[in-house]
Amino acid sequence: MRYIGSKANLVKNIEACISQNISVRQKSFCDIFSGTGVVARYFKSQYEIISNDALFFSYIIQKSFIENNFEPTFSKLQKTIKNPFSYLENADLPNVSKFVEENYSPSGKEGRMYFTSENARRIDFIRTTIEQWKLEKKLTEAEYYYLLASLIEAVPSVSNITGTYGAYLKNWDKRAFKKLELPQFAVENNFRKNKAYNEDVFDLEKHISGDILYIDPPYNSRQYAPNYHVLETIARYDNPVLTGVTGMRPYADQKSVFCSKREVNDAFEQLIKNADFTHILLSYSSGGLMKADFIEKTLKGNGIASTFSLQKIPYRKYKSKIYDESGVYEYLFYIQKKAENNVYHIDYIIPENYGALKVAEPQLKYLKYIKSPLNYIGGKYKLLSQLMPRLPKSINTFVDLFCGGGNVGVNAECKKLIFNDINTILIDMFRVFASMNLEDLLNQIDKTITTWNLSMTNEEAFVKFREHYNKTRNPIDLYVLSCFSFNYQFRFNNKHEYNNPFGRNRSRYSNTMRNNLIRFVQKVKETSADFVSHDFMQFPIESLTSDDFVYCDPPYLITTGSYNDGNRGFKNWTEESDKSLYSFLDHLNERGIRFALSNVFMHKGEKNYSLIEWAKKYTIYHLKKDYSNSSYNTVRTGSDEVLITNYEVEEA
Repeated sequence: MRYIGSKANLVKNIEACISQNISVRQKSFCDIFSGTGVVARYFKSQYEIISNDALFFSYIIQKSFIENNFEPTFSKLQKTIKNPFSYLENADLPNVSKFVEENYSPSGKEGRMYFTSENARRIDFIRTTIEQWKLEKKLTEAEYYYLLASLIEAVPSVSNITGTYGAYLKNWDKRAFKKLELPQFAVENNFRKNKAYNEDVFDLEKHISGDILYIDPPYNSRQYAPNYHVLETIARYDNPVLTGVTGMRPYADQKSVFCSKREVNDAFEQLIKNADFTHILLSYSSGGLMKADFIEKTLKGNGIASTFSLQKIPYRKYKSKIYDESGVYEYLFYIQKKAENNVYHIDYIIPENYGALKVAEPQLKYLKYIKSPLNYIGGKYKLLSQLMPRLPKSINTFVDLFCGGGNVGVNAECKKLIFNDINTILIDMFRVFASMNLEDLLNQIDKTITTWNLSMTNEEAFVKFREHYNKTRNPIDLYVLSCFSFNYQFRFNNKHEYNNPFGRNRSRYSNTMRNNLIRFVQKVKETSADFVSHDFMQFPIESLTSDDFVYCDPPYLITTGSYNDGNRGFKNWTEESDKSLYSFLDHLNERGIRFALSNVFMHKGEKNYSLIEWAKKYTIYHLKKDYSNSSYNTVRTGSDEVLITNYEVEEA
């Protein structure tokens, strides 16, 4: 959706501003002028989110993207309608016209051209049907708002406008003739109690508080309500009395004082003074109604003046397609308003039926696969959607023979799980993860980060902590160390000393990493998981039967992963290693034990001819090349990634 003042291109700058000015990990983030919610959505993986906007259509979007943590199943509705999206898009339309068709299409007496008559009638049908399903109690609250948000997101793609609804075009834009399609968007689960509001900001701040407050108010006298009045009417569907050529709905109670030159300064002072937040960030335009020196004075007058910072971000401003040389900036202001706590305890919202959800609702994009807490070179997380459906459906013991970060093994459905890797340091870490109480593990990580003052910018603390780890070899310290390392990776010298450099302004122990750790640990605790460290040729296969399964993701002979170069204190991978693995797998096949091997036939123009020849006796699946999970295996290299099995599965 094209939206006035959207911060889609500024979120990285906002994130950098936070990391540069806030050293202690915070719990909550409030986006108090949310609009379409791009900022709140961006930070949802890192914080508990509070979002707010005075416009109801924005509130609908926030209810679905921010407050909600799960994609809907429509379980009650599916008793009669299997796919609500297909039904709403394709069902026969009623003959009786309703509000949108009568007021925003040529079919109405005013002849307005916001939508074609067909699309206007479809919008009416979808909106009234969603409301009817709600009244019939066929939708949960989350499902109701999800469908409404889908409609709101779909409408702009068939609107006959230049960008806002302040006016419609007098001639039809070709996109207005497109068929209206309802998007089915992914919902991120951050395991937090997020909350969306539809309130005046001054009323809202009387009863909310938190850590980080992000403020993105209107910059000029252009009010948002009249510019999006059609979306607001579709959202509310309240049959308002429309006026004027453009069919404007009443919006007196939605006018923002931040669009008034006479009122904006007093309004801003009141907002900052009453904000019960530890940190405040404000984005504003140098061409806005408030001046930079006034904003600085107000922030310093209500916060800790020594913490104030201002970043000027230049951007282009076009007038009649001519570049404006006047020099317009997007400002990013920061101030710490009050003293912060040193450590926050974060409560993760993990439902009791969490494991059941993963099985019963395979369409949940976020919950479908667990991601390793480690960024291990060659990790298969981004290939799981192609790998997992090709693994056997019934497995007793699952052996992840070269487990690495454990992405494949942890997602296996089996009775027993064995993680094996020659890297004893890695296996020791996993053993500690599995043996500790989850809350104790998380608290120890938090305590270590605070004690050593680790952050995205404190390289001195990182170096000292790395020296400390190389002396003590504490597995949890190693995990924390990796969180602040370059690309989050594990790298050792020949003495098994950790030597990965600092990940300045990039690496940190984010809430996403914390969520990955929680889910990983919960799964290995639920499953009868063992962690062992054998050379693959010495792995004990005598106890395995035809009910078991061995997955192999060895170092790839023709790639350049650092774990197979022989310079990290572990056994290097050679052509002889490849041949030994082929013999090992042939032996499994002779014993009737199922296996799958991940590898590459070709990489950067080089082919693994021995692998190609050996694989001819088995089933070969060529995997899609539309992913990138490391520096040595990218779309640009033209790698032919394959899965080789001694069994066949039905292709989806």
